[in-house]
Amino acid sequence: MSRQRIVILGGGFAGVYAAMKLEALSKSRTDLEITLVNHENYFVFQPLLPEIISGDIGLIDAISPLRRLLPRTQLFIRDVDGVDFENNTVRLRPGFWPQLRNVQYDHLIVAMGTVTDFRGFPGLAEHALRFKTLQDAVVLRNHLIQVIQEAGIEDDPARKAALLTFVVAGGGFSGVECCAQINDFVRRLARHEPSIDPAQIQVLLAHSGPRILDKEFPESLSEYSQRVLVKKGIRLLLGKRLKAATPDSAVFADGQRILTKTLVSTVPSSPNPAIEGMGLSEERGRLVVDGTLRVQGKENVWSLGDCALVPLPKGGYAPPTAQHATRQAAHLAKNIVRAIDGKPLATFSFDMLGKMGALGHRYAVAELFGKIRLSGLPAWLMWRTIYWWKLPGIDRKIRLGVSWFLDLLIRPDFVQLRLDAQPGVGQRHYETDEFVFMQGDLGDALYVILKGSVSVIARIDGVEQEIARLQAGECFGELAVMSHEGRTASIRCCEPTDLMVIGRSDFRSLVSHLPSFARGFEEIASNRRVARAESTAPLIDR
Repeated sequence: MSRQRIVILGGGFAGVYAAMKLEALSKSRTDLEITLVNHENYFVFQPLLPEIISGDIGLIDAISPLRRLLPRTQLFIRDVDGVDFENNTVRLRPGFWPQLRNVQYDHLIVAMGTVTDFRGFPGLAEHALRFKTLQDAVVLRNHLIQVIQEAGIEDDPARKAALLTFVVAGGGFSGVECCAQINDFVRRLARHEPSIDPAQIQVLLAHSGPRILDKEFPESLSEYSQRVLVKKGIRLLLGKRLKAATPDSAVFADGQRILTKTLVSTVPSSPNPAIEGMGLSEERGRLVVDGTLRVQGKENVWSLGDCALVPLPKGGYAPPTAQHATRQAAHLAKNIVRAIDGKPLATFSFDMLGKMGALGHRYAVAELFGKIRLSGLPAWLMWRTIYWWKLPGIDRKIRLGVSWFLDLLIRPDFVQLRLDAQPGVGQRHYETDEFVFMQGDLGDALYVILKGSVSVIARIDGVEQEIARLQAGECFGELAVMSHEGRTASIRCCEPTDLMVIGRSDFRSLVSHLPSFARGFEEIASNRRVARAESTAPLIDR
Protein backbone atom coordinates (compact mmCIF):
# COMPACT_ATOMS: atom_id res chain seq x y z
CA MET A 1 0.00 0.00 0.00
CA SER A 2 1.38 3.46 -0.92
CA ARG A 3 2.13 5.78 1.97
CA GLN A 4 -0.23 8.70 2.52
CA ARG A 5 1.64 11.91 3.22
CA ILE A 6 -0.18 14.17 5.70
CA VAL A 7 1.33 17.65 6.01
CA ILE A 8 0.24 19.94 8.88
CA LEU A 9 0.88 23.69 8.71
CA GLY A 10 1.03 25.24 12.18
CA GLY A 11 2.26 24.19 15.62
CA GLY A 12 -0.43 25.56 17.90
CA PHE A 13 -3.13 23.63 19.75
CA ALA A 14 -4.88 22.58 16.51
CA GLY A 15 -1.79 21.47 14.59
CA VAL A 16 0.09 19.75 17.41
CA TYR A 17 -2.92 17.88 18.77
CA ALA A 18 -3.86 16.76 15.25
CA ALA A 19 -0.34 15.35 14.80
CA MET A 20 -0.48 13.65 18.21
CA LYS A 21 -3.78 11.97 17.36
CA LEU A 22 -2.51 10.92 13.93
CA GLU A 23 0.54 9.36 15.57
CA ALA A 24 -1.74 7.45 17.93
CA LEU A 25 -3.89 6.22 15.02
CA SER A 26 -0.85 5.20 12.97
CA LYS A 27 0.63 2.86 15.58
CA SER A 28 -1.09 -0.14 14.03
CA ARG A 29 -0.52 0.83 10.40
CA THR A 30 2.44 1.71 8.18
CA ASP A 31 0.78 3.73 5.43
CA LEU A 32 0.76 7.15 7.16
CA GLU A 33 3.62 9.66 6.92
CA ILE A 34 3.09 12.73 9.14
CA THR A 35 4.89 16.06 8.64
CA LEU A 36 4.48 19.23 10.67
CA VAL A 37 5.69 22.68 9.60
CA ASN A 38 6.11 25.38 12.24
CA HIS A 39 8.15 28.51 12.81
CA GLU A 40 9.44 27.29 16.21
CA ASN A 41 10.51 23.85 17.39
CA TYR A 42 8.27 24.06 20.45
CA PHE A 43 4.60 24.18 21.37
CA VAL A 44 3.42 27.12 23.51
CA PHE A 45 0.70 26.55 26.08
CA GLN A 46 -0.93 29.93 25.50
CA PRO A 47 -3.02 30.22 28.72
CA LEU A 48 0.19 30.36 30.78
CA LEU A 49 1.88 33.19 28.84
CA PRO A 50 0.64 35.97 31.19
CA GLU A 51 2.39 34.31 34.13
CA ILE A 52 5.73 34.59 32.34
CA ILE A 53 5.38 38.38 32.51
CA SER A 54 5.26 38.43 36.29
CA GLY A 55 7.79 35.64 36.75
CA ASP A 56 5.30 33.32 38.46
CA ILE A 57 6.65 30.61 36.15
CA GLY A 58 9.92 30.22 34.26
CA LEU A 59 10.44 31.09 30.61
CA ILE A 60 10.32 27.47 29.44
CA ASP A 61 7.63 26.20 31.82
CA ALA A 62 4.89 27.06 29.31
CA ILE A 63 6.52 25.37 26.30
CA SER A 64 7.05 21.76 25.22
CA PRO A 65 9.58 20.61 22.59
CA LEU A 66 7.80 19.37 19.48
CA ARG A 67 10.22 16.49 19.09
CA ARG A 68 9.26 15.17 22.52
CA LEU A 69 5.53 15.50 21.84
CA LEU A 70 5.77 14.10 18.29
CA PRO A 71 8.52 11.46 18.17
CA ARG A 72 7.33 9.91 14.86
CA THR A 73 6.48 13.13 13.02
CA GLN A 74 8.86 14.72 10.54
CA LEU A 75 9.45 18.35 11.56
CA PHE A 76 10.25 21.29 9.33
CA ILE A 77 11.13 24.37 11.37
CA ARG A 78 10.49 26.74 8.50
CA ASP A 79 8.04 29.42 7.38
CA VAL A 80 5.50 28.65 4.66
CA ASP A 81 6.14 30.46 1.37
CA GLY A 82 3.05 29.17 -0.44
CA VAL A 83 1.02 26.15 -1.54
CA ASP A 84 0.67 24.72 -5.05
CA PHE A 85 -2.71 22.96 -4.89
CA GLU A 86 -2.51 21.62 -8.44
CA ASN A 87 0.70 19.71 -7.70
CA ASN A 88 -0.06 19.05 -4.00
CA THR A 89 3.11 20.83 -2.90
CA VAL A 90 3.94 23.13 0.01
CA ARG A 91 6.79 25.59 -0.56
CA LEU A 92 8.91 26.35 2.49
CA ARG A 93 11.15 29.36 2.85
CA PRO A 94 14.94 28.93 2.85
CA GLY A 95 16.99 27.75 5.79
CA PHE A 96 20.76 28.26 5.80
CA TRP A 97 20.93 28.24 1.99
CA PRO A 98 18.81 30.55 -0.21
CA GLN A 99 16.70 27.79 -1.73
CA LEU A 100 13.03 26.96 -1.35
CA ARG A 101 12.10 23.51 -0.06
CA ASN A 102 9.16 21.64 -1.58
CA VAL A 103 7.15 19.17 0.48
CA GLN A 104 4.65 16.85 -1.22
CA TYR A 105 1.36 15.96 0.42
CA ASP A 106 -1.67 13.77 -0.13
CA HIS A 107 -3.64 15.51 2.62
CA LEU A 108 -2.95 19.06 3.80
CA ILE A 109 -4.07 20.41 7.19
CA VAL A 110 -4.05 24.19 7.58
CA ALA A 111 -3.84 25.08 11.28
CA MET A 112 -1.84 28.30 11.26
CA GLY A 113 -3.95 30.16 13.81
CA THR A 114 -4.17 33.94 13.97
CA VAL A 115 -1.72 36.80 14.33
CA THR A 116 -2.01 40.27 15.83
CA ASP A 117 -2.82 42.44 12.83
CA PHE A 118 -1.99 46.16 13.04
CA ARG A 119 -2.79 47.03 9.42
CA GLY A 120 -4.89 50.16 9.25
CA PHE A 121 -3.72 51.37 12.66
CA PRO A 122 -0.95 53.96 12.17
CA GLY A 123 2.05 53.48 14.41
CA LEU A 124 0.93 50.30 16.17
CA ALA A 125 3.32 48.05 14.29
CA GLU A 126 6.23 50.32 15.25
CA HIS A 127 5.32 51.33 18.80
CA ALA A 128 2.83 48.88 20.33
CA LEU A 129 3.93 45.72 22.08
CA ARG A 130 2.26 42.50 20.98
CA PHE A 131 1.17 39.70 23.29
CA LYS A 132 0.75 36.54 21.27
CA THR A 133 3.92 34.45 21.42
CA LEU A 134 6.59 33.42 23.91
CA GLN A 135 8.93 36.01 22.41
CA ASP A 136 6.26 38.69 22.94
CA ALA A 137 5.99 37.75 26.63
CA VAL A 138 9.76 37.90 27.12
CA VAL A 139 10.07 41.23 25.30
CA LEU A 140 7.23 42.69 27.36
CA ARG A 141 8.75 41.51 30.65
CA ASN A 142 12.13 43.00 29.73
CA HIS A 143 10.47 46.25 28.71
CA LEU A 144 8.58 46.55 32.01
CA ILE A 145 11.76 46.05 34.02
CA GLN A 146 13.59 48.69 31.98
CA VAL A 147 10.72 51.18 32.29
CA ILE A 148 10.59 50.91 36.09
CA GLN A 149 14.36 51.24 36.32
CA GLU A 150 14.29 54.36 34.12
CA ALA A 151 11.42 55.84 36.11
CA GLY A 152 13.46 55.37 39.29
CA ILE A 153 16.14 57.77 38.05
CA GLU A 154 14.01 60.18 35.98
CA ASP A 155 13.88 63.76 37.32
CA ASP A 156 11.44 65.29 34.84
CA PRO A 157 7.88 64.85 36.27
CA ALA A 158 6.19 64.62 32.85
CA ARG A 159 8.57 61.98 31.58
CA LYS A 160 8.35 60.05 34.82
CA ALA A 161 4.56 60.06 34.54
CA ALA A 162 4.77 58.70 30.98
CA LEU A 163 7.13 55.95 32.12
CA LEU A 164 4.78 54.95 34.93
CA THR A 165 1.69 54.84 32.68
CA PHE A 166 0.87 51.44 31.20
CA VAL A 167 -1.89 51.04 28.60
CA VAL A 168 -3.35 47.71 27.46
CA ALA A 169 -5.83 47.68 24.57
CA GLY A 170 -8.34 44.84 24.41
CA GLY A 171 -10.84 43.69 27.03
CA GLY A 172 -11.02 40.02 26.03
CA PHE A 173 -9.28 37.12 27.77
CA SER A 174 -5.82 37.98 26.47
CA GLY A 175 -6.01 41.69 27.28
CA VAL A 176 -7.50 41.25 30.75
CA GLU A 177 -5.05 38.54 31.82
CA CYS A 178 -2.10 40.47 30.40
CA CYS A 179 -3.18 43.72 32.08
CA ALA A 180 -3.70 42.01 35.45
CA GLN A 181 -0.21 40.49 35.36
CA ILE A 182 1.38 43.78 34.26
CA ASN A 183 -0.31 45.56 37.16
CA ASP A 184 0.89 42.98 39.71
CA PHE A 185 4.40 42.95 38.27
CA VAL A 186 5.10 46.69 37.96
CA ARG A 187 3.76 47.40 41.44
CA ARG A 188 5.98 44.65 42.82
CA LEU A 189 8.94 46.08 40.91
CA ALA A 190 8.28 49.62 42.14
CA ARG A 191 8.70 48.56 45.76
CA HIS A 192 12.43 48.26 45.09
CA GLU A 193 12.70 51.81 43.69
CA PRO A 194 12.62 54.31 46.61
CA SER A 195 11.95 57.29 44.33
CA ILE A 196 8.72 55.81 42.93
CA ASP A 197 5.50 56.49 44.81
CA PRO A 198 3.00 53.63 44.17
CA ALA A 199 0.32 56.27 43.64
CA GLN A 200 2.22 57.45 40.55
CA ILE A 201 1.66 54.14 38.75
CA GLN A 202 -1.24 54.12 36.29
CA VAL A 203 -2.31 50.89 34.62
CA LEU A 204 -5.13 51.41 32.11
CA LEU A 205 -7.21 48.82 30.28
CA ALA A 206 -8.99 50.14 27.19
CA HIS A 207 -11.91 48.23 25.71
CA SER A 208 -14.32 49.23 22.95
CA GLY A 209 -17.26 47.43 24.56
CA PRO A 210 -19.45 48.46 27.51
CA ARG A 211 -17.80 45.92 29.84
CA ILE A 212 -14.61 43.89 29.82
CA LEU A 213 -15.10 40.22 28.95
CA ASP A 214 -18.56 41.20 27.68
CA LYS A 215 -18.41 38.59 24.90
CA GLU A 216 -16.87 35.88 27.05
CA PHE A 217 -18.94 35.89 30.26
CA PRO A 218 -22.42 36.80 31.51
CA GLU A 219 -22.89 40.23 33.01
CA SER A 220 -22.41 39.11 36.63
CA LEU A 221 -18.93 37.64 36.04
CA SER A 222 -17.98 40.52 33.76
CA GLU A 223 -18.87 43.08 36.42
CA TYR A 224 -17.09 41.05 39.10
CA SER A 225 -13.97 41.08 36.92
CA GLN A 226 -14.21 44.86 36.63
CA ARG A 227 -14.51 45.28 40.40
CA VAL A 228 -11.44 43.10 40.99
CA LEU A 229 -9.31 45.01 38.49
CA VAL A 230 -10.38 48.38 39.89
CA LYS A 231 -9.61 47.14 43.40
CA LYS A 232 -6.13 46.19 42.19
CA GLY A 233 -5.58 49.76 40.98
CA ILE A 234 -6.37 49.32 37.29
CA ARG A 235 -8.27 52.11 35.56
CA LEU A 236 -10.84 50.96 32.99
CA LEU A 237 -11.39 52.92 29.77
CA LEU A 238 -14.64 51.48 28.45
CA GLY A 239 -16.05 52.42 25.07
CA LYS A 240 -12.54 53.40 23.96
CA ARG A 241 -11.14 52.20 20.65
CA LEU A 242 -7.41 52.44 20.01
CA LYS A 243 -6.71 54.30 16.77
CA ALA A 244 -2.97 54.88 16.52
CA ALA A 245 0.30 54.95 18.44
CA THR A 246 3.38 57.16 18.54
CA PRO A 247 6.68 56.72 20.40
CA ASP A 248 5.23 58.59 23.39
CA SER A 249 1.46 58.12 23.30
CA ALA A 250 -1.59 55.97 22.71
CA VAL A 251 -4.16 57.68 20.47
CA PHE A 252 -7.86 56.81 20.66
CA ALA A 253 -10.66 57.23 18.15
CA ASP A 254 -12.25 60.06 20.16
CA GLY A 255 -9.03 62.08 19.89
CA GLN A 256 -7.74 61.45 23.41
CA ARG A 257 -4.01 60.91 23.74
CA ILE A 258 -2.42 59.22 26.72
CA LEU A 259 1.29 59.78 27.21
CA THR A 260 2.96 56.43 27.79
CA LYS A 261 6.06 54.44 26.96
CA THR A 262 4.20 51.13 27.33
CA LEU A 263 1.32 50.33 25.00
CA VAL A 264 0.28 46.68 24.71
CA SER A 265 -2.29 45.82 22.07
CA THR A 266 -4.00 42.43 21.99
CA VAL A 267 -6.38 43.49 19.22
CA PRO A 268 -7.10 43.17 16.41
CA SER A 269 -6.25 39.65 15.21
CA SER A 270 -6.54 38.04 11.81
CA PRO A 271 -5.56 34.74 10.16
CA ASN A 272 -1.91 34.13 9.43
CA PRO A 273 -0.84 36.23 6.38
CA ALA A 274 0.44 33.05 4.71
CA ILE A 275 -3.19 31.90 4.37
CA GLU A 276 -4.31 35.00 2.47
CA GLY A 277 -2.22 34.11 -0.56
CA MET A 278 -3.51 30.54 -0.83
CA GLY A 279 -6.68 31.48 -2.69
CA LEU A 280 -8.92 29.33 -0.48
CA SER A 281 -12.52 30.21 0.39
CA GLU A 282 -12.65 32.70 3.25
CA GLU A 283 -15.43 34.27 5.28
CA ARG A 284 -15.08 36.62 8.22
CA GLY A 285 -11.33 36.34 7.71
CA ARG A 286 -11.30 32.57 8.30
CA LEU A 287 -11.20 29.55 5.98
CA VAL A 288 -14.61 28.10 5.12
CA VAL A 289 -14.89 24.40 6.00
CA ASP A 290 -17.81 21.97 6.14
CA GLY A 291 -18.85 19.92 9.13
CA THR A 292 -16.15 17.33 8.38
CA LEU A 293 -13.47 20.11 8.55
CA ARG A 294 -12.74 19.84 4.82
CA VAL A 295 -12.00 23.18 3.12
CA GLN A 296 -14.69 24.26 0.71
CA GLY A 297 -13.84 23.23 -2.85
CA LYS A 298 -10.84 21.05 -1.93
CA GLU A 299 -10.99 17.28 -1.53
CA ASN A 300 -7.67 16.85 0.25
CA VAL A 301 -7.30 20.15 2.13
CA TRP A 302 -8.56 20.48 5.70
CA SER A 303 -8.54 23.26 8.26
CA LEU A 304 -9.29 23.73 11.96
CA GLY A 305 -8.58 25.95 14.93
CA ASP A 306 -8.58 29.73 14.97
CA CYS A 307 -8.03 30.11 11.22
CA ALA A 308 -11.10 28.02 10.27
CA LEU A 309 -14.79 28.89 10.32
CA VAL A 310 -16.12 25.60 11.71
CA PRO A 311 -19.93 25.19 11.61
CA LEU A 312 -21.73 23.56 14.52
CA PRO A 313 -24.75 21.23 14.12
CA LYS A 314 -26.88 23.40 16.43
CA GLY A 315 -26.08 26.53 14.44
CA GLY A 316 -23.37 29.13 14.58
CA TYR A 317 -19.65 28.52 14.46
CA ALA A 318 -17.08 27.12 16.84
CA PRO A 319 -15.35 29.87 18.88
CA PRO A 320 -11.56 30.19 18.61
CA THR A 321 -10.71 28.46 21.89
CA ALA A 322 -8.15 25.81 22.81
CA GLN A 323 -10.77 23.30 23.93
CA HIS A 324 -12.48 23.50 20.53
CA ALA A 325 -9.17 23.28 18.69
CA THR A 326 -8.07 20.13 20.52
CA ARG A 327 -11.43 18.41 19.90
CA GLN A 328 -11.36 19.44 16.26
CA ALA A 329 -7.83 18.04 16.02
CA ALA A 330 -8.88 14.60 17.26
CA HIS A 331 -11.96 14.63 15.03
CA LEU A 332 -10.01 15.69 11.94
CA ALA A 333 -7.33 13.03 12.46
CA LYS A 334 -10.03 10.35 12.51
CA ASN A 335 -11.71 11.82 9.43
CA ILE A 336 -8.49 11.80 7.43
CA VAL A 337 -7.94 8.15 8.29
CA ARG A 338 -11.56 7.45 7.28
CA ALA A 339 -10.99 9.28 3.98
CA ILE A 340 -7.86 7.22 3.31
CA ASP A 341 -9.76 4.00 4.07
CA GLY A 342 -12.74 5.05 1.94
CA LYS A 343 -15.14 5.25 4.88
CA PRO A 344 -17.84 7.90 5.50
CA LEU A 345 -16.74 11.06 7.28
CA ALA A 346 -18.19 12.22 10.58
CA THR A 347 -19.52 15.71 11.34
CA PHE A 348 -17.81 17.68 14.09
CA SER A 349 -19.90 18.44 17.16
CA PHE A 350 -18.81 19.72 20.55
CA ASP A 351 -20.46 21.64 23.37
CA MET A 352 -18.18 23.95 25.30
CA LEU A 353 -17.38 22.65 28.77
CA GLY A 354 -16.64 26.02 30.29
CA LYS A 355 -14.60 29.22 30.25
CA MET A 356 -12.02 30.58 32.65
CA GLY A 357 -10.12 33.83 32.95
CA ALA A 358 -7.38 34.87 35.38
CA LEU A 359 -7.50 38.31 37.01
CA GLY A 360 -4.04 38.37 38.52
CA HIS A 361 -2.66 36.70 41.60
CA ARG A 362 -5.33 34.57 43.37
CA TYR A 363 -8.29 35.99 41.43
CA ALA A 364 -10.15 34.45 38.50
CA VAL A 365 -13.63 33.89 37.06
CA ALA A 366 -15.05 30.68 35.62
CA GLU A 367 -18.25 29.39 34.07
CA LEU A 368 -18.74 25.62 33.79
CA PHE A 369 -21.32 23.88 31.59
CA GLY A 370 -23.12 27.21 31.19
CA LYS A 371 -24.58 26.94 34.69
CA ILE A 372 -21.90 26.84 37.39
CA ARG A 373 -20.24 30.20 38.02
CA LEU A 374 -17.20 30.68 40.23
CA SER A 375 -15.11 33.70 41.13
CA GLY A 376 -12.24 34.70 43.37
CA LEU A 377 -9.87 32.19 44.97
CA PRO A 378 -11.92 29.03 44.14
CA ALA A 379 -11.96 29.98 40.44
CA TRP A 380 -8.23 30.75 40.54
CA LEU A 381 -7.43 27.36 42.08
CA MET A 382 -9.60 25.69 39.46
CA TRP A 383 -7.87 27.72 36.71
CA ARG A 384 -4.46 26.50 37.83
CA THR A 385 -5.57 22.92 38.38
CA ILE A 386 -7.24 22.49 35.00
CA TYR A 387 -4.45 24.09 33.02
CA TRP A 388 -1.82 22.11 34.93
CA TRP A 389 -3.69 18.95 34.00
CA LYS A 390 -4.02 19.94 30.35
CA LEU A 391 -0.35 20.88 29.94
CA PRO A 392 1.11 18.16 27.67
CA GLY A 393 4.01 16.07 28.99
CA ILE A 394 4.65 14.84 32.53
CA ASP A 395 8.00 16.65 32.61
CA ARG A 396 6.30 20.00 31.99
CA LYS A 397 3.68 19.24 34.62
CA ILE A 398 6.46 18.67 37.17
CA ARG A 399 8.28 21.86 36.15
CA LEU A 400 5.12 23.93 36.35
CA GLY A 401 4.09 22.48 39.71
CA VAL A 402 7.52 23.22 41.18
CA SER A 403 7.44 26.79 39.82
CA TRP A 404 4.04 27.46 41.34
CA PHE A 405 5.14 25.98 44.67
CA LEU A 406 8.35 28.04 44.76
CA ASP A 407 6.34 31.14 43.88
CA LEU A 408 4.69 30.83 47.29
CA LEU A 409 8.07 30.74 49.07
CA ILE A 410 10.59 32.71 47.00
CA ARG A 411 10.24 36.11 45.39
CA PRO A 412 10.77 36.06 41.61
CA ASP A 413 13.94 37.55 40.14
CA PHE A 414 13.71 40.87 38.35
CA VAL A 415 16.40 40.07 35.79
CA GLN A 416 16.24 41.77 32.41
CA LEU A 417 17.26 39.48 29.54
CA ARG A 418 18.22 41.71 26.62
CA LEU A 419 17.62 39.17 23.86
CA ASP A 420 15.68 41.33 21.41
CA ALA A 421 17.95 42.69 18.69
CA GLN A 422 17.32 46.30 17.75
CA PRO A 423 16.72 46.83 14.00
CA GLY A 424 19.29 48.88 12.12
CA VAL A 425 16.62 50.76 10.21
CA GLY A 426 13.17 51.26 11.67
CA GLN A 427 10.02 53.31 11.29
CA ARG A 428 8.15 55.66 13.60
CA HIS A 429 4.73 57.24 13.46
CA TYR A 430 3.89 60.67 14.91
CA GLU A 431 0.59 62.49 15.20
CA THR A 432 -0.07 66.17 14.51
CA ASP A 433 1.86 68.64 16.74
CA GLU A 434 4.07 65.94 18.25
CA PHE A 435 7.80 66.68 18.45
CA VAL A 436 10.30 64.25 16.94
CA PHE A 437 13.10 65.84 18.94
CA MET A 438 13.85 69.13 20.67
CA GLN A 439 16.62 71.64 20.14
CA GLY A 440 19.62 70.58 22.19
CA ASP A 441 18.75 66.88 22.23
CA LEU A 442 21.40 64.28 21.48
CA GLY A 443 21.80 63.55 17.77
CA ASP A 444 21.25 59.79 17.75
CA ALA A 445 19.61 59.18 14.36
CA LEU A 446 18.93 60.40 10.83
CA TYR A 447 15.27 60.72 9.78
CA VAL A 448 13.71 60.39 6.33
CA ILE A 449 10.11 61.53 5.81
CA LEU A 450 8.05 58.74 4.24
CA LYS A 451 4.65 60.37 4.60
CA GLY A 452 3.45 63.70 5.96
CA SER A 453 5.39 66.87 6.72
CA VAL A 454 7.32 68.49 9.57
CA SER A 455 8.15 71.99 10.71
CA VAL A 456 11.73 72.98 11.63
CA ILE A 457 11.63 75.31 14.63
CA ALA A 458 14.67 77.15 16.03
CA ARG A 459 15.00 79.34 19.08
CA ILE A 460 16.46 82.71 17.97
CA ASP A 461 17.10 85.37 20.62
CA GLY A 462 14.80 83.49 22.95
CA VAL A 463 11.95 83.35 20.44
CA GLU A 464 10.89 80.16 18.63
CA GLN A 465 10.55 80.61 14.88
CA GLU A 466 9.66 78.27 12.03
CA ILE A 467 12.74 78.11 9.81
CA ALA A 468 11.54 75.62 7.21
CA ARG A 469 8.94 73.01 6.39
CA LEU A 470 10.00 69.61 5.08
CA GLN A 471 7.91 67.21 2.99
CA ALA A 472 7.94 63.50 2.11
CA GLY A 473 11.26 62.46 0.55
CA GLU A 474 13.35 64.95 2.54
CA CYS A 475 15.60 64.09 5.46
CA PHE A 476 16.71 65.81 8.66
CA GLY A 477 18.93 65.16 11.63
CA GLU A 478 22.16 64.31 9.81
CA LEU A 479 24.23 67.28 11.02
CA ALA A 480 24.05 66.39 14.70
CA VAL A 481 24.86 62.77 13.88
CA MET A 482 27.91 63.71 11.80
CA SER A 483 29.25 66.50 14.03
CA HIS A 484 28.69 65.00 17.51
CA GLU A 485 26.73 68.14 18.39
CA GLY A 486 23.28 68.55 19.88
CA ARG A 487 20.25 69.24 17.74
CA THR A 488 20.27 72.80 16.44
CA ALA A 489 16.50 72.95 15.96
CA SER A 490 13.30 71.23 17.02
CA ILE A 491 11.14 69.15 14.65
CA ARG A 492 7.36 69.24 15.02
CA CYS A 493 4.92 67.25 12.87
CA CYS A 494 2.41 69.29 10.88
CA GLU A 495 0.18 66.26 10.25
CA PRO A 496 0.27 62.49 10.92
CA THR A 497 3.77 61.59 9.77
CA ASP A 498 5.70 58.36 9.11
CA LEU A 499 9.49 58.47 9.37
CA MET A 500 12.31 56.11 8.49
CA VAL A 501 14.91 56.11 11.26
CA ILE A 502 18.57 55.24 10.72
CA GLY A 503 20.53 54.98 13.94
CA ARG A 504 23.85 56.74 14.50
CA SER A 505 26.03 53.63 14.17
CA ASP A 506 24.27 52.44 11.00
CA PHE A 507 24.40 55.92 9.46
CA ARG A 508 28.13 56.16 10.12
CA SER A 509 28.65 52.71 8.67
CA LEU A 510 26.88 53.74 5.46
CA VAL A 511 28.91 56.95 5.27
CA SER A 512 32.13 55.01 5.78
CA HIS A 513 31.51 52.34 3.13
CA LEU A 514 29.44 54.10 0.46
CA PRO A 515 31.42 57.01 -1.04
CA SER A 516 28.47 58.39 -3.02
CA PHE A 517 26.27 58.28 0.08
CA ALA A 518 28.95 60.10 2.08
CA ARG A 519 29.50 62.75 -0.61
CA GLY A 520 25.81 63.57 -0.71
CA PHE A 521 25.63 64.30 3.01
CA GLU A 522 28.98 66.11 3.01
CA GLU A 523 27.58 68.43 0.34
CA ILE A 524 24.47 69.05 2.45
CA ALA A 525 26.65 69.80 5.49
CA SER A 526 28.85 72.14 3.45
CA ASN A 527 25.84 74.08 2.20
CA ARG A 528 24.53 74.41 5.74
CA ARG A 529 27.86 75.76 6.96
CA VAL A 530 27.91 78.36 4.19
CA ALA A 531 24.37 79.35 5.07
CA ARG A 532 25.37 79.72 8.71
CA ALA A 533 28.30 81.94 7.80
CA GLU A 534 26.11 84.19 5.67
CA SER A 535 23.15 84.37 8.04
CA THR A 536 22.55 85.20 11.65
CA ALA A 537 20.02 82.35 11.85
CA PRO A 538 21.25 79.13 13.45
CA LEU A 539 22.18 76.15 11.31
CA ILE A 540 19.11 74.05 10.68
CA ASP A 541 19.61 70.42 11.67
CA ARG A 542 18.04 68.69 8.68
